[in-house]
Amino acid sequence: MNNNRIKNFLILLISFLFINSSFSQVKLLIPMEPTQTNHLKAYGIAYRHLLNNKELDWLLNYRGGSFMFNYSSALEEECKAKGVSYELEDGTQTAQIYAEVKDEQNNMDVVRLEKVAKVAVYVPPNALPWDDAVQLVLEYAEIPYDKLWDEEVLTGKLKGYDWLHLHHEDFTGQFGKFFATYGSSPWYLAQKTINEAMAAKFGYAKVSELKLAVVKKLKEYISNGGFLFTMCSATDTYDIALASQYTDICESMYDGDPADPDANNKLDFSETIAFENFTVDMNPYMYEYSNIDVTNQLLSLGQFNDNFKLVDFSAKFDPVPTMLTQCHTTLVSGFLGQTTAFRKDMIKKSVTILAMNEGTDYVRYIHGNYGKGTFTFYGGHDPEDYQHAVGDPKTELEFSRILRDTGLY
Repeated sequence: MNNNRIKNFLILLISFLFINSSFSQVKLLIPMEPTQTNHLKAYGIAYRHLLNNKELDWLLNYRGGSFMFNYSSALEEECKAKGVSYELEDGTQTAQIYAEVKDEQNNMDVVRLEKVAKVAVYVPPNALPWDDAVQLVLEYAEIPYDKLWDEEVLTGKLKGYDWLHLHHEDFTGQFGKFFATYGSSPWYLAQKTINEAMAAKFGYAKVSELKLAVVKKLKEYISNGGFLFTMCSATDTYDIALASQYTDICESMYDGDPADPDANNKLDFSETIAFENFTVDMNPYMYEYSNIDVTNQLLSLGQFNDNFKLVDFSAKFDPVPTMLTQCHTTLVSGFLGQTTAFRKDMIKKSVTILAMNEGTDYVRYIHGNYGKGTFTFYGGHDPEDYQHAVGDPKTELEFSRILRDTGLY
């Protein structure tokens, strides 16, 4: 046996011993396919595992994006207590799973998770008559998070967070364009008063100026490596605020003076991060911000025809969009919001489309890079309630899960 053969033999032997020692320990697999008894609680278990300075493997595209843990009796008891289904895999079974995931013929891969992300949610101090879907999920899954608002953003508190969520925010300074319907409601008047007081505290004459300053801080946060996740109207109003910063799109009931009648000709799309070539809806009584959104078109489809499909990415070559589209199904039931979906022709070419209604140009989810960080925009308000209106009862996630599991909706 020559030296090269001896060297190759030793490499194979060491590899064999490593594989066997790695997989000799029993593993705990949490599958995330449709048979999983509680997907949201499963994510909470994975997050808290990382929070305790432990590692796990995320098996992309394997049975819905499953999680593989080193076994412990405490982990197994937590799965039982939270109603999360799991499987125990011996060394041989584990080796077979990893071999299947790493096989070049399969669109799967392994991502080692080692560090937990510190999470913040942008939340106004006043109670508003609608739910924040992500807060509901975080609390149901028992994932810790902090609440921030304009003052914390403007005073540099974002530096301590890896992931920031925005939901149903209006960054244009038009208070959600609720004036026509809810202009005299106590919650609307309270919202207006609180925002105006915050603007005055930081020396801004208008709420639109305050929100633009917040958006610019958020843009800086992304550029420095943060991950921004937004839903509903926090998606398009983010870019509308940036594009309209050199003009006035707010009518007098919102900021005390008339809007610029030529505002749409003064939009600057070089400032935006996701959208371009859109037109702002200047009607102050219209519950719509711009022609980016296609809520009315989706309403015409009807609830049971409004399904959208997640894009299938290469797990081995496009791990980030693959991670963002891990789900127990590739076909998602649609859900409305003030901003529900985006026109494809108004999305910048540098942005990645994650989900669309098939046969249309209606885009539901997008993702992009800006500086050292990333942003992900999801249209729609509440995935558990097709048309969650102002004042509707709070969504109960456990009840929604039971209804799905029994086939009642």
